[in-house]
Amino acid sequence: MEKSFTSRYKCFYLIYFEHFNEIETAITKEKQIKGWTRQKKENLIKEFNPDWKFLNEEIE
Repeated sequence: MEKSFTSRYKCFYLIYFEHFNEIETAITKEKQIKGWTRQKKENLIKEFNPDWKFLNEEIE
């Protein structure tokens, strides 16, 4: 069985998330973001979470 991304890369902290009602919309957005440059991804995070705080507690 293949390990998940977070398990494989030892990711522990959440700094960005979006909520979607439809799985298809979430998958489309994920694929879109994957195609972005690192700088564009960092800008998205900075707009959503300017202090880069860990948000793990916000979704549990």
